[in-house]
Amino acid sequence: MASQMPAPDSNGADSAAPARPGTPSLLRELNDRAALNLLLDGSSLTRAQLSELTGVSKVTVAQMLARLEERGLVAAVGASSGGRGPNAALYSVVPSSAYVAALYVEMGQVRTAVADVTGRVIAEVREDPGSGEGDPVELIRSVVDRVCQLAGVSVSALSAFVIGSPGVVDPVTGDPRLAINLPEWHEGVLSGLRGALHKNVLIENDVNLAAVAEHATGAAAGTGDFVLLWIGVGVGLATMLGGRLHRGVTGAAGEIGWLPVPGAPVTSDVGYPAGGGLQWLAGAGPVRALAAEHGFGGLSGDASAGAAVRAAVAAAGDGSADGGSAERFLGELARRVALGAAAVCTVIDPGLVVIGGEVGLAGGRALADRVAAEVARIRGSCPPRWPPTRCCAARC
Repeated sequence: MASQMPAPDSNGADSAAPARPGTPSLLRELNDRAALNLLLDGSSLTRAQLSELTGVSKVTVAQMLARLEERGLVAAVGASSGGRGPNAALYSVVPSSAYVAALYVEMGQVRTAVADVTGRVIAEVREDPGSGEGDPVELIRSVVDRVCQLAGVSVSALSAFVIGSPGVVDPVTGDPRLAINLPEWHEGVLSGLRGALHKNVLIENDVNLAAVAEHATGAAAGTGDFVLLWIGVGVGLATMLGGRLHRGVTGAAGEIGWLPVPGAPVTSDVGYPAGGGLQWLAGAGPVRALAAEHGFGGLSGDASAGAAVRAAVAAAGDGSADGGSAERFLGELARRVALGAAAVCTVIDPGLVVIGGEVGLAGGRALADRVAAEVARIRGSCPPRWPPTRCCAARC
């Protein structure tokens, strides 16, 4: 009988890899990390509180705090009051002990932010690089220099860089494999960035990163299985199964812009400007065109899809003269989005559908409710139970 190798997990790691032995150094590392994680949310805790939360003795907690203080990660910030006996010292994470940079790269825009170790954003920069052509390494290095100057932090003080961009990211190499809107964003970019910045750099699909945020602090907090349907310049999907991102073998899981749906052409050309399938119905271009048909496309001459949707939601909610047109526009938009959502629900059966992206955020609860209603209408030949639909709650 042929043997079968264990399948890799969603991050490409061997799920049957042997665990590290419980050596004293490893146990110290785990204890230190547990204490640090408890303090990273901005809390100030005493030794007794850390002992109770981690389940280790106060003596061990004192040793943990001593190690973390020696490394400059934790410091005493005051003392508790109100209890019996002497006041106990309060410990907190030192915000300046580490910094990270987050970047979003899309055709025509680069957004960069620097945050301290607690997650507090201390500086943001947005630039328009033009058509997106040019050396991506020089572009990233330039915007990082600018945001660090604004933050008053040296580039060398940054511990890591996380870059979100549309397209397919190779789950093995971490390099972009397909980014239609970013012609220079290709294999070799990751190693170039790591060499130029001399730090850890991670490139990830933008919708996957948004799903991580929703799972941590947003609409999907506490939900292990959900999908994030992204309606923006492009149409995309992120899938979280058992609390882990599902990227697919090649990293292309979620590229549903080419999902065949009724009323849309199908193309085998992934570089087709209008896309195909769901992208042709619900991408930013088609949404702007649909908005114009209903009288919401002339805002400031060149309205974004999000601006048009926000205007329609406002008109539908305040009973204005445009309310009827707004309802028809939002109803048709919801019908288009629901075609993709219903297909996804049939295959994945998630516990929740979150709608994000420029259009999703602009539509908010009004669009999410309409999409849920439209999906319910499709269920005649599908499973009877459908997941709730919500709009993004995290800062996408």
